[in-house]
Amino acid sequence: MSPSPPGGTTGSSPSTAREAIGGAVAGAAAYLLGYLSVYLTQSGRIEEGLSGLNFLAELFGNGPISAWQVSGWMFYNAHFVETVFPALFGGTQSRNLLMEAEGAGFLFVVPPLLLLVGGLVAGRVAEADSPLAGARSGALVAAGYLPLALIGAFLFRYAVGDGGVAPDIVTAVLLAGAVYPAAFGALGGAGSSLLSN
Repeated sequence: MSPSPPGGTTGSSPSTAREAIGGAVAGAAAYLLGYLSVYLTQSGRIEEGLSGLNFLAELFGNGPISAWQVSGWMFYNAHFVETVFPALFGGTQSRNLLMEAEGAGFLFVVPPLLLLVGGLVAGRVAEADSPLAGARSGALVAAGYLPLALIGAFLFRYAVGDGGVAPDIVTAVLLAGAVYPAAFGALGGAGSSLLSN
């Protein structure tokens, strides 16, 4: 049995932990900054648009819809996750509010951009020395992004009778929570190795 090289298995544990923590923190930060950017740029317009709708909601015994909830719907819409509404005569319908909002199209680039930066940061924290190692570290932003994407899909729900208005749960988890952070985080992480050379 050959002796293990110095820094073998015990040396890789701290770097693996640092890599995972760096990715998770970068992913959580990307999610929170993405939501915050939607809220800060759209909340005034949302509140203006909600004034008449909230009057009707209160008339039918529902609480008012908050700007922070609609900002959440739009944040998920920026990941191409549709918002699901109860249909007038039963069932559901879905829409992308961001596509209908005037002058808000720039928000579609916010999640990819923040996830690229998050992947870059995760790769730098992990001290990735090759594009493959950087991509692996960058993809770990999903560890912080996915749980928040799942929580947000429920947190931004507005109850309407027996149903509700919320991001589509399946695409919120799969597309916004997993595919977006893994893909854009990996790209950012791969780029981080180029900066270290």
